[in-house]
Amino acid sequence: MRSKCGAGGECYAYRGLPSVQMYQFFHNSKLKHVFLPSAFRASLVILDISHDAETRALKVDSGKLRESRRPISKLEEPSRAKEEINVSKSKTIQIVINKDGLSDKRKEAEKHQNNIKEILLHTNATPIRCRGGIGYACCFCKEQFPDPADLKRHTIQLHTDEEKSKFMKGKDMHGYFVKLDITNFKCNLCGQNIDTIESITDHLNSVHKKNLFTELSNHILPFKFGKDPLSCFMCWNIFNSFKALQEHMNVHYRNYVCTVCDAGFVNKNILLRHGDAHKTGNFNCSECTRTFDTARKKRLHDRSKHSGQKLPHKCGYCTERFKEVWKKYEHLSKVHGIKGPSIKCQACDKSFETKHAWRLHTTRVHLMQRYHKCSHCEMEFYTKKELESHMVRHTGTRDFRCETCFKSYGRQKTLREHVRRVHS
Repeated sequence: MRSKCGAGGECYAYRGLPSVQMYQFFHNSKLKHVFLPSAFRASLVILDISHDAETRALKVDSGKLRESRRPISKLEEPSRAKEEINVSKSKTIQIVINKDGLSDKRKEAEKHQNNIKEILLHTNATPIRCRGGIGYACCFCKEQFPDPADLKRHTIQLHTDEEKSKFMKGKDMHGYFVKLDITNFKCNLCGQNIDTIESITDHLNSVHKKNLFTELSNHILPFKFGKDPLSCFMCWNIFNSFKALQEHMNVHYRNYVCTVCDAGFVNKNILLRHGDAHKTGNFNCSECTRTFDTARKKRLHDRSKHSGQKLPHKCGYCTERFKEVWKKYEHLSKVHGIKGPSIKCQACDKSFETKHAWRLHTTRVHLMQRYHKCSHCEMEFYTKKELESHMVRHTGTRDFRCETCFKSYGRQKTLREHVRRVHS
């Protein structure tokens, strides 16, 4: 458009390519201002071509305008989109938009988004946002479900194809990965049962002529749920929490590999976080005198010893928070009547509330690992505490005294039993 301006003369306003959302203003056929929104990252070159041997070149890069003078003998044909504006008979303003800023990673992310869109639209697979305080969280709303089957039913029945088409749109490759429930996996177009993500990709392409990209590394972590404890359907390892199972899945999707320990990860963001474990030095605790050789050990120390009000484990049904996860499960059971997760020993019929308790049971009972040997006899013990309790038999020490009758005992449990029987 053309109008009179406050500085006198005529002004031209030209709106750039529709995808760029850019305005340029010309005063008396000379470029005065270029405004670029913050979201626009492509490189923009504007050439003011006149009859002079020397021409003016204005380059805008990431929103900053700079001016240079250089002779131009030939204009190369731009490889990207361009627009020409006839400002006057003697001058032409040529705008060349360099879209090389649209990186390969951005294009790769768009391919991944296309694949997950086709899978969600044409199969019964459903994405999982996370395992929250109440249950498995929906990716399209705030609902949570203790049973993943209820989340699958909710997603299929209540969320539209339009919502699924936009899932993961605009995400970058740095942190890209999808948690996908493929329990009873099947194609919605023909009803065929499918076992893996790779199989459904090939099936939709070859049988139904869908456009899925097969050359990509897989950033979809698949999960299958059943009545038994949580397990990896690829190697059948058992886990007592969805978080532990999710972390384990990196073993099967080694898209990014640590050069120090050869651990694999599904995306670069997880790899970078893992890299902190290998950073060594002196990391001092600001709350006490402890010093640690890695930043991760210091963080774990801060979390367990100095968390204060920042208690990491929150109840999903109320506002209570806890330092240890087992205390949260105990609270859920006693206050809300919610049974915590359990893990069953594969060698016997015993079940355990935590993976730590299950490991202790396995190593102590089934593997018979006893590294603490008595120096006075041939007995061996699993823990140092058990050995110290046994040593009373050889040393005869009595360090635990009753505050009521001043009688001494060699073991604390013996003292407790004495108080219960005699003084209670």
